[in-house]
Amino acid sequence: MTAMHTTEHKKRGAVASKDRARSGLPRSRPAISLSYVILFVGVAIALVPFLYVVSTSFKESTSLFSYPPDWIPSPIFWGNFESLFADHPFAQWTFNTLFVSGAVTALKLWFDSMAGYALAKMEFAGRRGVALLLLLSVAIPISALIIPMFFVVRYLGLLNTYWALILPPLANPLGIFMARSFIVGIPDDLEASARLDGASEFTIYRKIVLPLIRPGLVVLGMFTFMLQYTSFIWPLIAVQDSDRQVLAVGISGLQSAFLQDWGLLSAGMLAAAIPITVVFLLVQRAFVFNDLSGALKE
Repeated sequence: MTAMHTTEHKKRGAVASKDRARSGLPRSRPAISLSYVILFVGVAIALVPFLYVVSTSFKESTSLFSYPPDWIPSPIFWGNFESLFADHPFAQWTFNTLFVSGAVTALKLWFDSMAGYALAKMEFAGRRGVALLLLLSVAIPISALIIPMFFVVRYLGLLNTYWALILPPLANPLGIFMARSFIVGIPDDLEASARLDGASEFTIYRKIVLPLIRPGLVVLGMFTFMLQYTSFIWPLIAVQDSDRQVLAVGISGLQSAFLQDWGLLSAGMLAAAIPITVVFLLVQRAFVFNDLSGALKE
């Protein structure tokens, strides 16, 4: 009996070792400690520049270059934020950025999901050619499209308007392929049963496809929103009016050729990071809620 128990124990140990090897889990405490050290170093590398910007935004210009540097400002100087909101239209820049980013995100989610549904589930002549053409257009760099877009927008009389910031990003086909990848995995039986019940293609898209790909649309929406929120080159060219500028362009304008107010610039970057952080946290909660809802339904 003892020999049998010993043999069974060895077999279980061998199976457990194989499971750990397959799962890739650390086998010893030194390996776990090393992984935590590497993780801590990576977090420190990512956080130190951000913490330095936070510290600089609460300092006067005269104390920025003191040595050794003071990480904790004493006393805390609020003048940079007062100058940011009093001497510059920072609130208007924030509104413009949120409005343009939100409008582009909403429109792209609508158009890209419809185009993705057509490419994934509908049969029509030239579908492969359309998909190939869109795929090739993804490879075109934005720098090659800026001048043609500028002439088109100027011809339409849309320069220095919100439409100049909203319409051109809608032509980016990357979201169509992302939406198509979400929709391809939906079983065809759901659509077939809906068609037997007399549902139209738009009804199938709105009542069956959209609810099933909601977590994917959240990811696509966040990706699009962040891309528009940080957009710089096209807003710099399309809009010259200060009341229509976005945050990236407005903050870059806080610098001058002969004077660099690093405290004011850091305050602008810190204030600009707050809205996108709030949006990310809200979207993250929505994504987790949708994911859990789908798991509970299953």
